[in-house]
Amino acid sequence: MCVSAEVINTPAAIPFAGTKEQEQSLKEAIALHKDQKGALMPVIQAAQQIYGYMPEEVQMMVAEGMGVSLSEVYGIVTFYSQFSLTPKGKYKISICMGTACYVVGAGDVLDKFEKELGIKDGECTPDMKFSLDSARCVGACGLAPVLFINDKVYGKVDVDKVPEILGEYKDN
Repeated sequence: MCVSAEVINTPAAIPFAGTKEQEQSLKEAIALHKDQKGALMPVIQAAQQIYGYMPEEVQMMVAEGMGVSLSEVYGIVTFYSQFSLTPKGKYKISICMGTACYVVGAGDVLDKFEKELGIKDGECTPDMKFSLDSARCVGACGLAPVLFINDKVYGKVDVDKVPEILGEYKDN
């Protein structure tokens, strides 16, 4: 099946730099699930874990390996929020934009992170150190506005705290 003729519109971010080891891991995941009914989702999840995101090149490998169209893989990748078309940084910043967080300033906090990092929501810094994403409600309304950097939670964040928070990570 030739899937390269299909065109998907993915963000032109950092060039794809997958390794042979990653490709081999993906091939093993495909081989493990290839003959199982409904196995496309676990293979895409494995691909996301292996590469950290789902660029077109990885989607094509999944489609070819599983014998499905590229558009079927792309449809799943773009439907579920657990998948990303762009690479994520070493430090993944997620700012809650749920109602409680938003009404007490989460939008301003996001704007401050964008300004400090020189990137927009959904982007990654060129050095791959930070990525920035807005998130749906994370269920921590009592800490509003709340954000996560990887697994660390920051509550009651205001714009004045942003440089201090980033300072914890800039030298790492």
